[in-house]
Amino acid sequence: MEMSYAALARRIGDTVGVSSWILIDQDRIDRFAGVTGDHGFIHVDPLAAAATPFGTTIAHGLLVLSLTGLMAQQALPAISDRAFLMNYGYDRVRMTAPVPCGAQVRGHFRLDRVSTRAEKQRLMHYTVTIERAGSDHPVLVADWLLMVVLT
Repeated sequence: MEMSYAALARRIGDTVGVSSWILIDQDRIDRFAGVTGDHGFIHVDPLAAAATPFGTTIAHGLLVLSLTGLMAQQALPAISDRAFLMNYGYDRVRMTAPVPCGAQVRGHFRLDRVSTRAEKQRLMHYTVTIERAGSDHPVLVADWLLMVVLT
């Protein structure tokens, strides 16, 4: 879906998109460990992790957070009058529940507010809530800022 910045800005308070489900399998966890150097056994050693209360490996919290970019590509409307869009950062991130290997997650994006940074720069303030299939409790909640540079 595509819409103008003005049309999107009128949706403050709305959930403007929900991503597809993303599988968190051991291969994804292992590849993330390889990139970040975080090889904690709870993430990469299924045998040792089986002896924990989780019963299996769990995804790195930062792996789940890093998926917000992919989820946003799937869920957020394209802004028709933008020159480009970039990640401006996170104001608050809470990893509220573990994501066991084999789980599926998806992101919900609520537009909380917009602010002007410069003449053609707008900050889009989103609450991103990532849920795990089969759970009523979110696994991650973040306040995320995306910078839109308008044409």
